[in-house]
Amino acid sequence: MEERLQKILARNGFGSRRSSETIILEGRVRVNGVVAKIGAKADPFRDTITVDGKPLPKTETRMVYVALHKPRYVLSDSGAIDDRKTVRDLVPLPGHLFTVGRLDFDSEGLILLTNDGELANILTHPRYGHEKEYRVLVSEKPDEKQLSALRHGVVLEDGHRTAPAHVKLESAAGKSVWIRMTLREGRNRQIREMAVRVGLDVIRLVRVRIGSVLLGNLKPGEWRELSNVEVRRLKVITNVGQKANLPGGRKGA
Repeated sequence: MEERLQKILARNGFGSRRSSETIILEGRVRVNGVVAKIGAKADPFRDTITVDGKPLPKTETRMVYVALHKPRYVLSDSGAIDDRKTVRDLVPLPGHLFTVGRLDFDSEGLILLTNDGELANILTHPRYGHEKEYRVLVSEKPDEKQLSALRHGVVLEDGHRTAPAHVKLESAAGKSVWIRMTLREGRNRQIREMAVRVGLDVIRLVRVRIGSVLLGNLKPGEWRELSNVEVRRLKVITNVGQKANLPGGRKGA
């Protein structure tokens, strides 16, 4: 059955459909030896489709959706070029997997890994502001002025004012206090910088939710594949079919 090339490429891990269109425009895609053009269709089982001379598999690509508890001092970037361990080292599954919801090197918690380029692109795109929830251990109990500032927005060093966030006190841990923060944005090291701006010191930061997916009982370094129900819920909140043509976005907290 013929499908648009962009859809076939996205399903095989080449990013969003917009990214796949770029690959086609660059002349890197051939169908049965002929350079493909935008709008072209192909049958992934009967036609020979190549990208940069490498053929796509003719078997149906199994969609993989993984929830991982990233430990502290592990890199989120699966393509990092250094000696430090990355999240990809913790998930021994074949093929390329996109990282959804990057975390700082010294932060921990829920990260998603998938070969579904369309879903990954939309979940990471800042335009849609999908919720991410964190437990944050700070060195002392914040006062009402500090909590109010975190809730209503803090001006960061680069001049960006953070969007309103849901912030509540959770529990004490000696002199330290756990607070729970839910954000709809995720600039690099945002929570840590927000805390510094209001005079708080972050001791530990754990992400416990991305969209509708919960960290649950996963221990640091443990992972599991999402259930069919979890995948369906993610696709409902992202409305994948209607928002696939967006450039990607990368974040960290």
